[in-house]
Amino acid sequence: MSDTPRVLVKEKIADSGVDLLRSQFDVDLGIDWDDAELAARIGDYDAILIRSATQLNADLIDKADRMKVIGRAGIGVDNVDVPAATRRGIVVANAPTSNIVTAAEHTIALMMSLVRNVPQAHAALVDGRWERSKFGGIEIYEKTLGVLGFGRIGQLVSERAKGLGMKVIAYDPFVAAERYREMGVDKAETSADVYAVADIVTIHLPKTPETENWLDAEAFAQMKDGVRVINCARGQLLDDVALADAIESGKVAGAALDVFKTEPITDHPLFGNPKVVVTPHLGASTVEAQDRAGEQVAEQVAAALTGGVVTTAVNIPPMDPKDKEILDPFIPLCQTLGRIAIGLAEGSSVDTIEIAFEGRLSEVDTRILTTAVLMGVLKGHTEEDVNFVNAPSLAQERGIEVDESKRSSSDDFNELVRVAIVAGDSRVEVAGTGFGPQNQPRLVSVYGQSFNLEVAPHFAFFRYADQPGMIGRVGTIFGERGVNIASAAVGAEGGEEAVMAVTADKPVPQELVDEIVATDGFHEGHAVSL
Repeated sequence: MSDTPRVLVKEKIADSGVDLLRSQFDVDLGIDWDDAELAARIGDYDAILIRSATQLNADLIDKADRMKVIGRAGIGVDNVDVPAATRRGIVVANAPTSNIVTAAEHTIALMMSLVRNVPQAHAALVDGRWERSKFGGIEIYEKTLGVLGFGRIGQLVSERAKGLGMKVIAYDPFVAAERYREMGVDKAETSADVYAVADIVTIHLPKTPETENWLDAEAFAQMKDGVRVINCARGQLLDDVALADAIESGKVAGAALDVFKTEPITDHPLFGNPKVVVTPHLGASTVEAQDRAGEQVAEQVAAALTGGVVTTAVNIPPMDPKDKEILDPFIPLCQTLGRIAIGLAEGSSVDTIEIAFEGRLSEVDTRILTTAVLMGVLKGHTEEDVNFVNAPSLAQERGIEVDESKRSSSDDFNELVRVAIVAGDSRVEVAGTGFGPQNQPRLVSVYGQSFNLEVAPHFAFFRYADQPGMIGRVGTIFGERGVNIASAAVGAEGGEEAVMAVTADKPVPQELVDEIVATDGFHEGHAVSL
């Protein structure tokens, strides 16, 4: 049997990608294979390339005895059981930047079509109607484009809009203020600030439970009369019913949509509305983007099979074996500290993330821990899923500085991790360590106050005047709202302010936190779910 690695191309990719693989490996095309044949033969291959149709679940991955790398020609890896692949030591790589230019260009194309009524005028003329006066539009020159979500695609859209002579204002608290200045884009502190001035609003937020129906009736009500709305990101970001109502009332002059809550779809209340332009999810559908995805993932597969650097891997990169025992328990802790820190800095743009490793951690390569912190900070706030490979580049693209420091000793612990979010003149710091033989994650400091609390899925944090009755007030309001406090800890070292952290068995409603903060003596409160 040949020692040359064998590669299975299960779905259609660019010929140039296949040619690249064939120049180094034995390549089979399995485009016509059904699920049964794939299951029977997957064990013969060192690598597989797929797009979105092939489902690589845990059972299938378990049959891949020789597999070293899975390549996904596209951004998402939802059709790959990444944890199962990681357990078997299989690298999973994708092509995260293959369609960002295409998506940005389609956003501009939809905007131009919308403001100049291009589809409607085309349809009328093809239908034999010359209706020149009916389809007058507006210029975009010196109009204000509001961009919700200033990541890779949002920034590309902004660049192109400014090239067309537009003013641009963007909202994204997870982008440093300096990046806005570099691009000549006005920074909005809230999405309402965008709505107040934008003539056209385009949304490029990630799809999370928090961003679902971001553009709803309340959002439309805050926008300028006659605004135009574009969604080329995710259908779940927009409330279709609220949009239809806003168009009917005249609040929204028109909309352009490329994505929908369920796809494919051919029957929708907005289809046929003369003020709405629609396309069937064409954001990534260009020859260049499809070719680019195939070429990029082929390069990553080749790198994995030849010992090169797989720059777009979505699972954990290898660690030095001698450091692994020390680092492993601190990876989830660092993600947790990043998540809590950004939750406490809610509403602020992130300029700098300070990460300090103290004690024994200062003696090892802590890059994976720094990356874990970035994952916690950025999770749910970027267009693509954040992972151990792309987190540093995503932070860099957003102009976020990462300041890592090490100290050989810690005052109270063998190992300690400190994470601080710096935004302008404000700074929020948390710290954690591992306890016991298994180094169970513990939260030991918030806002500079020390305590010891086991990490849990759901937290609430409060800053308040250190005076009698405050702890009881928190417990009473939690009880009245039917939220069980699983554990609590208080830090009050000197000064007149105390910090209380509580864990709960379910997410703590923001309304509950707001109710507590509204009472006398409470200064600040945040709910954070990991």
